[in-house]
Amino acid sequence: MAYLIADSGSTKTSWVYVDGSTRQEFETLGINPVRDSEEEIEENLTLTLSKEEGILPLDFTSVNTPLAHRQGMGMSPSVVFFYGAGCIPPYSDVVRRVLERHFTGASIHVESDLLGAAHALCGHEEGIACILGTGSNSCLYDGKQIVENVSPLGWILGDEGSGAVLGRLLVGNVLKSQFSPALCQAFAEETGLSRADIINKVYRQPLPNRFLASLVPFLGRHRESEEIRHMLISEFRRFLHRNVAHYQRPDLPVSFVGGIAHSYREELEEALRLEGMRLGRIVQRPIDGMVDYLTNI
Repeated sequence: MAYLIADSGSTKTSWVYVDGSTRQEFETLGINPVRDSEEEIEENLTLTLSKEEGILPLDFTSVNTPLAHRQGMGMSPSVVFFYGAGCIPPYSDVVRRVLERHFTGASIHVESDLLGAAHALCGHEEGIACILGTGSNSCLYDGKQIVENVSPLGWILGDEGSGAVLGRLLVGNVLKSQFSPALCQAFAEETGLSRADIINKVYRQPLPNRFLASLVPFLGRHRESEEIRHMLISEFRRFLHRNVAHYQRPDLPVSFVGGIAHSYREELEEALRLEGMRLGRIVQRPIDGMVDYLTNI
């Protein structure tokens, strides 16, 4: 049986095609049906990301060719699993319709990125699965399905510990001079952003959450600063307290996918220790675990 498996966030979608010993991988633009129209999702499936993160058509001769039949791909999946941000009813129906047009005859399954994270992190075992990337989320998982989920609420009302919220806290602390003068000066020099630039990008430009998350590497470059370390640990503790603690399962390990969890593992481990919780796994690339889970059901 041939599988095509996707792990889609708001920024990019990672794909793996598995047919026996054959394995192909590529990336397209991110898809989020809460944010994107059906037409935009259709268009995004015609574009791939180069190694340099440039955006290129999958097939330079015909961007309208269905994804399953692009030059050089040779994909004929019998089953398509799409795990994506925002892929909850009724929004998941939009993604399903687009995929059905591209993969005629294949069995199409569209699930949330959170269930994908649980499959990748916990497999068939019970556990608490979390996402710490541009956004954040968590769930209690029984080895087959999500049995409880604290709503993440997005980067304005929630998404504690996420890249967007960390970026928001960073610029807030800089613009309100809550950080030391030296750290504020370093931010201005390294990013080249003025107060007016930041206000414009957050309040007047599209996708402010992506902009805020793009500032997180500054935290990594200055993580030796006690101010930065304190901010990271405090925000990770806030994520654990407002989300994970709700499940009332201190017996279960807490596992994570996402770039924030991977990049700031040391601070996350300290937050878990302070909250009396046990770390399970941290996986930067969940799609490998998704492939293992789905091809060994």
